[in-house]
Amino acid sequence: MTTALIPATARGLVAEGARRLAEAGLPTARQDAEWLLAAVLGRERFALYLEPKEAVVEPAGRRFRTLVARRADHEPLQHLLGYEDFRGLRLRVTPDVLIPRPETEGLVEWALELLGPAPLLLADIGTGSGAIACALAAARPDARVLATDTSPAALAVAEGNVRALGLAGRVRVVAGDLLEPLAGALGTVDMIVANAPYLPTGILPSLPREVFAFEPRQALDGGSDGMDVIRRLLSAAPAALRPGGRLVLEIGEDQAGPLAALMAAGGFVDVASRDDLRGVRRYLAGRRPAGSAVA
Repeated sequence: MTTALIPATARGLVAEGARRLAEAGLPTARQDAEWLLAAVLGRERFALYLEPKEAVVEPAGRRFRTLVARRADHEPLQHLLGYEDFRGLRLRVTPDVLIPRPETEGLVEWALELLGPAPLLLADIGTGSGAIACALAAARPDARVLATDTSPAALAVAEGNVRALGLAGRVRVVAGDLLEPLAGALGTVDMIVANAPYLPTGILPSLPREVFAFEPRQALDGGSDGMDVIRRLLSAAPAALRPGGRLVLEIGEDQAGPLAALMAAGGFVDVASRDDLRGVRRYLAGRRPAGSAVA
């Protein structure tokens, strides 16, 4: 006589997954388990609370346990779900791009505050997933945005996000190093926004496993002191900006002082910095003087 297997319930699977993830040292174990089960079942996370005793039949249970095992190995939740939400936009993410973070939402917030009236030409340098470019374009329907990156794989992700969000008419994704793709727009860009790599090379191995092992190194590594890429950007930006145009950057801890000095030495005025939500001096901005000429 055979006994039929009783399907697991949503509540039971979440509890099982949460235990496994907590044992792996993940502080968001239950939330992660809920997100993973919701993804497997093709619904929003809150729906699990409406029917916690819902039976989950195979192969959904096996798929869930496979995802839990990968998350227990500290693979980022966003890679398992395939997306991240950023300023109300759902963006596809892959291991080829940096996962958009709340700190970068703060960068976009400040950039929007600093923008002048239309028409606008903006540039997102090192676009990765296209998060900054898409967020700026979504918030300012009067803006055109050039989004640059050197990684073909990242550009493919950004291009897909631009199309999925209906922004292809105003966001153009272009390949090239830093400001090279802006060669045809020199002196006309109203604002350059960038979350360039800013972590010192030496600290990368000490990062959490889900960052160091799974996110692209080229999006993290800023050289020996973390400022190599930003220095190059500061040097090239004045030629691309129109007089009165602004450069707005996300930067690393303890970099605001030296980078503000470099920005001022490069001819920028109204140089200012701002803290993120954790109180870290995270953002830096400056303006090319009106009427100034680039040497």
